Amino acid sequence: MTRYGWQDCVCLALFGILVSSGARAADATASNTGYSPPLLLRFNDTDHPAPADYGPGAGLRPRSAAAEAATSFSGTIPNGGPTAYLGGFFGPAVNWPIIPLHEVLLPDGRVMNYGTGTTGSQGAALVYDVWDPSLGTGTNSQLVLTNTTGTDIFCSAQSLLWNSDQVLISGGDLTVNGQRNFSQNKTTIFSPQTNTIAAGTSMQYPRWYDSMVPLPTGEMLVSGGRTAPGAPAITPEVFSPTSGWRTLTGATSDAAFGSNATNWFYPRGFVSPSGAVFMLAVDGTMYSLTTAGAGTIAPFAQTTFGGTSSLPTLMFAPGRVLSIRSQARTVVVNISGATPVVTQVGNISQDRIWSSGTVLPDGRVVVTGGSLIDNTLTGVSYEVEVWNPTTGNWTMGASATKPRLYHSTALLLPDATVLTGGGGAPGPVNELNAEIYYPSYLYRRDGSGLAASRPTLATAPAVVNVGQSFTATVGSADVIGAVSFVRSGSVTHSANLDQRFLKMSFTQSGATLTVQTLANRNVLLPGYYMMFALNKGGTPSIAKMVLVLG
Repeated sequence: MTRYGWQDCVCLALFGILVSSGARAADATASNTGYSPPLLLRFNDTDHPAPADYGPGAGLRPRSAAAEAATSFSGTIPNGGPTAYLGGFFGPAVNWPIIPLHEVLLPDGRVMNYGTGTTGSQGAALVYDVWDPSLGTGTNSQLVLTNTTGTDIFCSAQSLLWNSDQVLISGGDLTVNGQRNFSQNKTTIFSPQTNTIAAGTSMQYPRWYDSMVPLPTGEMLVSGGRTAPGAPAITPEVFSPTSGWRTLTGATSDAAFGSNATNWFYPRGFVSPSGAVFMLAVDGTMYSLTTAGAGTIAPFAQTTFGGTSSLPTLMFAPGRVLSIRSQARTVVVNISGATPVVTQVGNISQDRIWSSGTVLPDGRVVVTGGSLIDNTLTGVSYEVEVWNPTTGNWTMGASATKPRLYHSTALLLPDATVLTGGGGAPGPVNELNAEIYYPSYLYRRDGSGLAASRPTLATAPAVVNVGQSFTATVGSADVIGAVSFVRSGSVTHSANLDQRFLKMSFTQSGATLTVQTLANRNVLLPGYYMMFALNKGGTPSIAKMVLVLG
């Protein structure tokens, strides 16, 4: 397959490769004694000229309306060739109006995305985009709109407020005296109903590179980021849709959110079955954070391998977190009990710096993008890798045509495909394009490359409650083997803290499914979920969007 032919270009390295120095214990449950934090020379996003790739074909391609029209996705499953049933298939690269640094799946199935201007230049003070997958990938599927707030939401945090169907965006970049990379305390609200963006209530602290974790109360926990160059934001805040912001002064922590090992950069946090927020830091330390009142934070004695801010950590099952650490090591952290339990599983093929991890409707995890050396065309990971939670091992899959490096994203869509896109701002290539990944479960197992027969999820309730039994209907000939809920995702900078996979118990009588939802709202976190019905062969239906109330 043709690749970029100019790998020897000299590119500005923005980020030091965040790898641990010195030998680590072979046992992932060992202590962190002897760990040397990764060395970070600087954490600034300095834009510089880079070639732009607008999509169709391998290698650099200029913007071409004719080429774009010829490669627009029709909504059908393309023929994937003889190995598609093993590793899936990538559709053709298509033009994207901006580099989608930030993506969030909306309740109506559209994708709100933002990050750069229409030429791939850094900054999101001017425009944002809303993509409608039902219209394919041509120009008519994209709605590029003006950011009327004037706030540069580049490298902010974002998540969906399920109680208002709005997207909350916290922080972003700030230019002072012509110099970028200062921090915003402003917030921004996107309303899908009107496709409009507006200023929200400001936070106590300016934040850039912060994280947002949805809470079972409908509130949002915002942590990390930096308040100014060289100054991490070590006190979290909580946003309530009814009462605004409050600071968690009792959860102030330099260890969890400070400069050590860049723990402040998009901290990874997940609501545990107990209701506390489990934090897994870059340096391998772990914390329990509570958000009631002024909040609390306490370290666990347990630690794990050091990692980097540029590798995925995600919740793939109730109370279980998959984390890719440095030196291609992978661990599963069970956070269901009083203390976390760390288990080392199979190694991924290599360090995939700035890769993205996406949980699929069948419970597997697919990792896309990345490269061996930070944001360069050296050791580019074009092939996907799929992690099987049953075996704990990785397998290689289909190859993309475009490198997905720093500022790239991946997001599960309701049709069970994965949108991959972006990279750049700065280069080495400004990827103004996207590719759709079709997982292996969408293909027949006979090597024909043809699409598998999909079950039909005909009806499902729009709203359900935690612990509720409800009915849904499928096609009259469909025999269902599993029902899963995958929480609507929101992704940026190798982090998607919204997604979580849950398998529901059910019975089938003819075309009627009786589904029992989980009773713990800390596990079945309130919010929007893609409900999938999978047949006995593991092929998922197109999802119905279901709002789960606590």
